[in-house]
Parts: sequence; C-alpha cells; structure tokens
Amino acid sequence: MVKLFFRRMVLVYMAMALVASPVEVLAAHKKTTKRVVLSQKNALTKHRIASRYQSGRIGAQKVSVKLRSTRNLQSQREFMVDESYDGSGILQLASNKALIINQNTGEVIYAKNTNLPSPIASITKLMTAMVMLDAKQPLDEVIEISSEDVDYLKGTGSRLSVGSRLSRGEFLQLALMASENRAASALANNYPGGKGIFVKAMNAKALELGLGSTHFVDPTGLDSENVSTAEDLAKMVQAAFQYPEIRAATTTASREVYVEGHNYPVNFNNTNGLVREGEWEIGLSKTGFINEAGRCLVMQTIIAGEPMIIVLLDSYGKLTRIGDANRIRRWMEHNSEPKATTTGQTQEVVAGRIS
Repeated sequence: MVKLFFRRMVLVYMAMALVASPVEVLAAHKKTTKRVVLSQKNALTKHRIASRYQSGRIGAQKVSVKLRSTRNLQSQREFMVDESYDGSGILQLASNKALIINQNTGEVIYAKNTNLPSPIASITKLMTAMVMLDAKQPLDEVIEISSEDVDYLKGTGSRLSVGSRLSRGEFLQLALMASENRAASALANNYPGGKGIFVKAMNAKALELGLGSTHFVDPTGLDSENVSTAEDLAKMVQAAFQYPEIRAATTTASREVYVEGHNYPVNFNNTNGLVREGEWEIGLSKTGFINEAGRCLVMQTIIAGEPMIIVLLDSYGKLTRIGDANRIRRWMEHNSEPKATTTGQTQEVVAGRIS
C-alpha cells in the first residue's frame, strides 16, 4: 500500500511539472516582449524629444512665452505701485482709452482714444439707475430676485439667491455700489413692461443725452454689445451726477443687508477701492469689468480744487485703473493750471469743450 501511494505521488508531481513548464515559458516570453516594447517606446520618445530640441522651436516657444508673461506681470506690478511719479513728467496711463474733463468748464484736460467705441461692462448700471429713477417707482417697494435675474451669459455668481426680497432702493444701492448684477436685472424686470421695455428706455435715454455712439442690450453690462465711447461716458457721468440717489449709492464704502437665507447681515463693499479708502473727494463712482471690456472706471472727483470727470476704459490688471487715477491726481496737483493734451489720441481731437 505504501509503495502504491508513493508511486501515485510521483505520477502527480510529474504531471504538474509537465503542465507548469509551458506556463513558465509563456510568462518569460511575455516579459521579454514587454521589455522590447518598452525599450522601443523609450527610444521613440527620446528620438522625439531630441528632434524637438534640435529644431529649437517648441522648447524655445515655451520658454519665450513664460519669460514674456513673467516680464509683463513684473512690469504691470511696477506700473501699478510706482510711487516715484510726482506729476512733473508726461502723464502716461495704462488704460487704452481715457478722458479727463473739467466738469465746470467742459475743458478737455487729457484725451486718449476717446471716440473709439468699446464694451463698457458695469458702467452700464449708471444708465440702468437713471432709467429706473426716471420712472418714479417707489424705492420702498419690496421686489424679488427671480430665476430671470440669474446670469446665464457669463455665469457670474451672486449672494442674492433666487427668492431674495429687498426694497427697490436697496437693490439700487447694491447694483451701483457693489455692482450686483442680479440687483440690476431685478430693477429692469420689475419695470413697467419688463426688461425688454426697460432696455428700450435705456437707449431712448442715451439719445436724449446725445450719446450717439452708445448702445445697450441689457441692464447689467454683462453683454459685450453694451458699447460706448469715453466721450459719451463723460456725458453720461455728468447726467448721472444730477441724481442724488446715484451720488449717494456710488460713494458709499460698504453696507450690510439682510438677505434671504442668511441669519446674519451680508456685507457688500464698494467695487472702487478709492471710495473704500476714503482719501479722495469723490462725488460719483462706477467700475466695470468683463473680458471684452477690460477694467473700467468712471468718476466725478475734486482734484486741485476743481471738479473733474475721469473716464478710464480697457485697462489691464485689477489695480491698474486705480494706479492711473493716482497718476492723474499727482499730475494735476503738480500742474496747478494743467494744459490740455491729446496724448495717445489715435484720431485728432481738438482740445476744448465737449458739448
């Protein structure tokens, strides 16, 4: 019995050995094949990399772009924070379009590309406010943010959720001070006839004010088809300045508002840092930004004892328009009687009064 058992064990072992041998051979073959494939891939990759560096095109482009962007960012920061300019030299502004006008006399102090139409972003909300106020709708009437006020064009967010209820006056404040898009949209949607009639009233008001190069398609400024020129915007600022509600709203540094869904007041800040800092004497202010328009800023302010209207359009960087405003103030304060200039004007404009 023992011998028989031993023989059976030997036979089982031999059978297992015969089965395992092909498997081991196959595994070894797969490993060898894998090494060959990897070796070929590595060789091909090395060849491609070597070819690219030999041509010098791809590597040089990446390095060049990176260096350029770094230099641009560095020069932008230097331009924004430059405190060395005392106003004695030539006034150079980063904004692609700029206009400075003496509000009392209409004299053009500085002009740069003032008659070139471009998107104006949330500067639009000044016209929105004027049209709403012209309708004499009660400012204490409570209105509501609806789904129609949500921005599906640019996808911007808001702390005013659908269903939020505030007075018309509070929505006006948030639209102008904090540039709240849903607030501006709610003002238009609650206008007699709705938003479509409201936009028509905006364009009618533009014609009434003589803004021949200005056109509106929405009340928020999110649509890039809202266009104007620096010259037209100076007139629009002058018109908006006649409304005490607009002056008060645009020059408030911040405000706490109880918003639907919050158990505590939500703080909204003015989008113009110059208003928040409180070092300027500002009578009206509005900022704007979408990619197509760049950074924009319009203000009525007192500089060197004179009321000035400043329009800055299509500036790059978050702080560059503020840097431009500071350079303007230093330049005007250094020159007690600044002479009119058309620095940077692409089309000839006679210095003098813009009627």
